[in-house]
Amino acid sequence: MKKIILLGLLIATAATPALAISRYNAMSFTCAEARAVINRERAVIMRYPATRTRNMTLYDRFVSDSNACDVGYYAYQNYMPTKDQANCPVYTCRPSTDFDDEIFPD
Repeated sequence: MKKIILLGLLIATAATPALAISRYNAMSFTCAEARAVINRERAVIMRYPATRTRNMTLYDRFVSDSNACDVGYYAYQNYMPTKDQANCPVYTCRPSTDFDDEIFPD
């Protein structure tokens, strides 16, 4: 019986698609191309140069919508530089606890 259960788990694990996330250089895309890649893959990691510190590279996870975020997180509009725009609008995930207290007074 244990062998059957173990074999079933092994088959289920092998049949599950890999949850790898693609990584791209934001500066190699136009804003429209970057947004298309994010929407197609639902979530990607983009690297881009920091604006305040020279020779520093930043990495962020960008998502297509809140469905690509973990439970307790929501899609928040953010911006990243691309080859044609300094501020391309995209979404990142933020914890739901980040809501401002002033929006929901006691």
